[in-house]
Amino acid sequence: MASHIVGYPRMGPKRELKFALESFWDGKSTAEDLEKVSTDLRASIWKQMADAGIKYIPSNNFSHYDQVLDTTAMLGAVPDRYSWTGGEITLSTYFSMARGNATVPAMEMTKWFDTNYHFIVPELGPATKFSYSSHKAINEYKEAKALGIDTVPVLVGPVSYLLLSKPAKGVEKSFSPLSLLSSILPVYKEVIAELKAAGASWIQFDEPTLVKDLESHQLAAFSAAYSELESTLSGLNVLVETYFADVPAESYKTLTSLSSVTAYGFDLVRGTKTLDLVKSGFPAGKYLFAGVVDGRNIWADDLAASLVTLQSLEAVVGKDKLVVSTSCSLMHTAVDLVNETKLDDEIKSWLAFAAQKVVEVNALAKAIAGQKDEAYFAANAAALSSRRSSPRVTNEEVQKAASAVKSSDHRRATTVSARLDAQQKKLNLPILPTTTIGSFPQTVELRRVRREYKAKKISEEEYTKAIKEEISKVVKLQEELDIDVLVHGEPERNDMVEYFGEQLSGFAFTANGWVQSYGSRCVKPPIIYGDVSRPNPMTVYWSSVAQSMTSRPMKGMLTGPVTILNWSFVRNDQPRFETCYQIALAIKKEVEDLEAGGIQVIQIDEAALREGLPLRKSEHEFYLDWAVHSFRITNCGVKDTTQIHTHMCYSNFNDIIQSIINMDADVITIENSRSDEKLLSVFREGVVYGAGIGPGVYDIHSPRIPSKEEIADRVNKMLAVLDTNILWVNPDCGLKTRKYDEVKPALTNMVDAAKQIRAELAKAQ
Repeated sequence: MASHIVGYPRMGPKRELKFALESFWDGKSTAEDLEKVSTDLRASIWKQMADAGIKYIPSNNFSHYDQVLDTTAMLGAVPDRYSWTGGEITLSTYFSMARGNATVPAMEMTKWFDTNYHFIVPELGPATKFSYSSHKAINEYKEAKALGIDTVPVLVGPVSYLLLSKPAKGVEKSFSPLSLLSSILPVYKEVIAELKAAGASWIQFDEPTLVKDLESHQLAAFSAAYSELESTLSGLNVLVETYFADVPAESYKTLTSLSSVTAYGFDLVRGTKTLDLVKSGFPAGKYLFAGVVDGRNIWADDLAASLVTLQSLEAVVGKDKLVVSTSCSLMHTAVDLVNETKLDDEIKSWLAFAAQKVVEVNALAKAIAGQKDEAYFAANAAALSSRRSSPRVTNEEVQKAASAVKSSDHRRATTVSARLDAQQKKLNLPILPTTTIGSFPQTVELRRVRREYKAKKISEEEYTKAIKEEISKVVKLQEELDIDVLVHGEPERNDMVEYFGEQLSGFAFTANGWVQSYGSRCVKPPIIYGDVSRPNPMTVYWSSVAQSMTSRPMKGMLTGPVTILNWSFVRNDQPRFETCYQIALAIKKEVEDLEAGGIQVIQIDEAALREGLPLRKSEHEFYLDWAVHSFRITNCGVKDTTQIHTHMCYSNFNDIIQSIINMDADVITIENSRSDEKLLSVFREGVVYGAGIGPGVYDIHSPRIPSKEEIADRVNKMLAVLDTNILWVNPDCGLKTRKYDEVKPALTNMVDAAKQIRAELAKAQ
């Protein structure tokens, strides 16, 4: 029985790639230095899987930014603004597309399906020329082969690549990138031919869009693509991998009818209905790569249950055609439990990070082949039993309170227009009020202070003094810039979710459980293992300190329940909405304490609300009902004069705009500039939005500093579709990833642009 891993974390157990990338971007190291770190990491990953007994080891899933951008480079689909003149794509061009540069903005970044991982969206048009311009796939295959490891090269499938693309700027919005299929396939043929000539016997195409609701012409594109590639693929075993959800019946039929394909990979963790499709009919002689080990979460697999599933599949496809696999790439999990020093032994026994999941996959493959490791399976069963019976998992009082929320919709008593009037009388803000999203740059010194405080190297008094000084600096800067509604900069927080989780019951934290979000950006998701409650106030002290430093409104900054849920590793022993309601009730207490402490503006970020939207339309309504309800629970008890903000970023919001309205926030700030102002189209189409809204006026994930004129132009575009009295002016997102020498001029230009337009509007009256 064979085993397979869909993909593996890239950053390294100590985030080696993150630091190498940032050193290269800062000009402190060379391209050769970056490649040395990358080569060592790849070798370590391949060797680890080979030593664990994995037969089908992936290559070309390592990336300096993301796999879709790698495919854009492979195809030479570089937008004209980057002045690329052909040849092999350089790191300079590659990172300009990802991050922008001093003269041109980055390409759009959005969420990878329903995960917290991001990808760079390809920009295509009828004039886009394609050429084989990055030989990364063949180079990495040869690199592994030189180490004595035969790998399965992984490519983003041609149809998914096009379905994930968008029309380039200046191209008609009705243009379908899928119409370019015949133009990109010649490049795929070149890549395949090179891999075959180098000795590859398998190739993996990731086609995750097959789990979405596809139209007939989109399904036909899969048939056309793999039919066109068939002669080039001859002599290769071809795996088409899907993940993150069930494959719909029509998509399953299309996929399993592809004559050029040897094997099919399915997510059988989140795609349990696919199991029924396989059992009701699977093509004879084909391989099934059964994704039974969860690649999205960190809980130890129920090995006994997975073994039963595999045995039932073996009866359908045959012992020699069944391959044990992960449900998706392991890049969505932390790297290795061995690195964990903060977790207690009981919780640690319940978990499996990427390295442990590799072992689980191989243990299942050996078990189905008749070589079951009885001791390993017994230890797994004991850990699962311990988790089910542990008293630290269940809090009856919390469960009772969460169950009771279903009896009310938790709406505020008055309309948003009435509340905005009451708030304006109290806050007295100008038109086009300016604000930022929350965080300010996280300097080396600030990180040192937090690190030393956690390590007990400095006293609480020293820590408090340092944080107060940082808040004072941020407040003074905002006052000097003449920003209207201030933030305290979040100097006490390393991560917006981890900070709250550390103060809520039912959460556990890792020392090194880092997961890549995009580029070099890593997050350390907390683990929700039990029922959630708030023992004590979490942010009231620092918000009150900040408000005491200024007469301007100071926002209290909270992370919303849906975002805490979606950016955590969530318990899998109860429905996600139950856990979300528990978090909502905890945040509700915090909101009410902030209000009682004199904070008049409270921002409850729901950056990940759209991210959690199920991939199938039939499941949207249920998710949006409980997600929006959870947000409303948090602030249903505040006064009309308390202004509730929320923030969302880096997703496609147009299709959920009615749910955003239904959240009933007083003001929403929302990413807009990096997605090329896609958000504004929904208002051009007639959607009426009566609450305050701040579509972002510049992209904070790029070091590029926008001019006053550029920002003013964006604001004027917004005023063409939004009323003056509801529009706010703000960046796309928080500023923690930027440097002060980028933030100061950018915010100066933002405030100056707002003032210029205020003056123009006043003159026009």
